[in-house]
Amino acid sequence: MKLLQIPTINLEERIKEEMEENPALEYGDEEEDKEDEYNLESNNDDETGDIDEDVELTDDAAEKVELDDFLRAEDEGDYGYSDDYYNGDQEEKSTPVRVETSFHEHLLSQLSLLKLDEQKQKVAEQIIGSIDEDGYLRREPSALVDDLAFGQNVHTSLEEVHDLISQIQLQFDPTGVCAWTLQECLLLQLQRLPQNKDVKNAIEILDKYFNEFTKKHYEKIQRHLGLNDEDFKRVIHQIIKLNPKPGNAFSIVNKAESYVIPDFFVFNNNGKLELSLNSKNAPELRVSDGYREMMRAYDRGDKKDKKQKEAVMFIKQKLDAAKWFIDAIKQRQHTLLQTMQAIISFQHDFFLTGDETNLKPMILKDIAAITQLDVSTVSRVANSKFVQTEFGTYKLKYFFSESLQTESGEEVSTREVKSILGDIIGAENKRKPYSDEKLTDMLVEKGYNIARRTVAKYREQLNIPVARLRKEL
Repeated sequence: MKLLQIPTINLEERIKEEMEENPALEYGDEEEDKEDEYNLESNNDDETGDIDEDVELTDDAAEKVELDDFLRAEDEGDYGYSDDYYNGDQEEKSTPVRVETSFHEHLLSQLSLLKLDEQKQKVAEQIIGSIDEDGYLRREPSALVDDLAFGQNVHTSLEEVHDLISQIQLQFDPTGVCAWTLQECLLLQLQRLPQNKDVKNAIEILDKYFNEFTKKHYEKIQRHLGLNDEDFKRVIHQIIKLNPKPGNAFSIVNKAESYVIPDFFVFNNNGKLELSLNSKNAPELRVSDGYREMMRAYDRGDKKDKKQKEAVMFIKQKLDAAKWFIDAIKQRQHTLLQTMQAIISFQHDFFLTGDETNLKPMILKDIAAITQLDVSTVSRVANSKFVQTEFGTYKLKYFFSESLQTESGEEVSTREVKSILGDIIGAENKRKPYSDEKLTDMLVEKGYNIARRTVAKYREQLNIPVARLRKEL
């Protein structure tokens, strides 16, 4: 079950961990395995007469035979699958790794601009180390003073900490970094812009009417400032252009360029869907040649003392563990293919067209019933695996959704309803966005029996705010 949960990108690391713990397990190729099997059988045939004549079948001898049979069974076992299930283009074994400058490294590189002495350098480094990935300072100055005193034996003052924080806020890039609150972050960005009338009005809004601004009570703010519609619209757009999370300038790049390694590939071959498993899921594993040679040496030996017997028991434990791990990897491959094939069959129309509205209602029990697997097993596959199609790469969990009944009695996927809801909101007039009641009425008109609270739930799942917060000038 643990192996089943591991995504393809982490499987190689898990295999390396197992090899470090078990020297009887190693990588190998099929041709070498066959040659070793032939040599092992030939050697055994040559020595059979001598062993049968000279060695009685005592408990020790029986143990030898069991171990020898174990090795032979491992050689002869066919754990593989047809090459048709694997993508032949996936020969590259290594995963590319990007070398980049992190957010904190970028901040530390700017410290040289401040020309600090040794103590202030340590204080500034402590401040930067307390900035989170969004760019906000999450430690109070008094806490920073204590951290430096107890952690680095550096004695500083609140005034020195405040002074360095101010220098970082005013001079460092990205603008707005090292603020404690969103309000302070946005004000720092405005203060570093050319000070024209719009910028000054924006500073006044964030300074005096920040709570009203976050709740989009624009009429109240406009009335207090005495601005006409055109001027007020320019000021609001000036604020909206600011970055509420300055650190995301780095993290967004990292996330956008991170690599998703698909576990499955689905191809449309003239209307016939073909499934292949990423070749990294089919590592060529075998029992170590060195351990086989140890077994042959033990078989050839005449005298069996206590130390040799203990060594053989150790070898047997490692062989058992190696064979179990190989079997577990093969079982993992079989379960992955079985589950994905069932999903493709169930969602056949979607894999042909890529149209989200073609997704059928499907729950874990449906796939468990087709595959005769436990629901928990299907869940482990669905929660951690990706499939690449000609329409994009999807997490398997994407294909699972509950059902909703239409007026005609037909069951449709809730994902279809969410897609239509998103389209309606996307096409609305942002100056007069639809309320949840209006959205409910529009969906009912389209034939979907749905309650207002359900619409609100789906809207929240789509990360769409309420109508008042969607309103634009």
